[in-house]
Amino acid sequence: MSTIINSQERRMAEIAEKVEHGERLTLEDGVFLYETDDLLTIGQLANQVNLKKNGKKVYFVDNMSLYFTNVCEEHCAFCHFRRDEGEDGAYTLTAEQMFDYIDKHYHPNMREFHITGGHNPNVPFQYYVDCIKGLKQRYPNVTIKAHTAAEIEFFSRLSGLSYKEVLQALMDAGLGTMPGGGAEILSERYRKKMHLVDKASTEAWLEVHRTAHQLGMKTHATMLFGAIETFEERIQHMMYLRELQDETSGFMVFIPNSVQPASVNASIKRRVSAFDNLKTIAISRLMLDNIQHIKAYFINLGTQLTQIALTFGASDAHGTIIQERISHAAGATSPEGMTRDELVWLIQGAGRIAVERDTFYNEIKVY
Repeated sequence: MSTIINSQERRMAEIAEKVEHGERLTLEDGVFLYETDDLLTIGQLANQVNLKKNGKKVYFVDNMSLYFTNVCEEHCAFCHFRRDEGEDGAYTLTAEQMFDYIDKHYHPNMREFHITGGHNPNVPFQYYVDCIKGLKQRYPNVTIKAHTAAEIEFFSRLSGLSYKEVLQALMDAGLGTMPGGGAEILSERYRKKMHLVDKASTEAWLEVHRTAHQLGMKTHATMLFGAIETFEERIQHMMYLRELQDETSGFMVFIPNSVQPASVNASIKRRVSAFDNLKTIAISRLMLDNIQHIKAYFINLGTQLTQIALTFGASDAHGTIIQERISHAAGATSPEGMTRDELVWLIQGAGRIAVERDTFYNEIKVY
């Protein structure tokens, strides 16, 4: 037993030395970090890396989540947001209908609209272009963060246009950046098991982001963990992102999100543990040495675990959101949104410096 412990301690010491000297961690290093139960050492290492990159600053944005449609041709195993056309609760909003919702919550300091939704084949690609154009014309000072790489791949099939042509049309309409969703786990074994075979493949997801970066767009990257993936698949996912970042420098932030259960009342066993959430945030910070920020998404973590995550490598607490729907449709128990004051309190309560930012991490105000 002592031999095993000594072996693990040596391995951890080797990884710590790599981190100290700025050496890149390998797939084997990442898998070892997942397999060890030494959470505090992993957290300390991630905290050191983050403090070197970002100091004690933790960023947030005053934003609003928008959902134009929940009609979707996909049947992802983990999704409880989607509906079929004509099904009870299905909707597809016009830009004017969305304006009515926005105007109830809008204020002049709002920086970002975060738009995701279903892959709705019952409307043409032009519908999506017109929605963005309408938003940008009505709210010209708000950055539009819209449409995951999986949605771009869907738009390409829907319209017959290339990824580049789809992205250019959306950018011409006012698109500023893409969210990181649709990646889930970048593994074809996982995608087959989770009924994602008709959704953008690993290669397609990466190619869409590569194309966006080549067009001058900075984007976001996510990982949806805690289902059937292996530790190796999680680390490989991070390495795919790291390799693309080496090539393009286009990712601003990585957001590891845990799978939510099917119901708020589901057994606690079905939720990703706090231990795994914190470990994943810390390992992300250690593996993704070329991405500036790791986000602790309070919708998935809850507010108190988000505070702890800020000392485990995270440098972003997301934003005000107003009313999140996708994770809550799947049973998230966190608040649907937070005020600016609540976010500042959350960050300062963790001993960090709260910084309001715009979408592109330009600092608006330091609290």
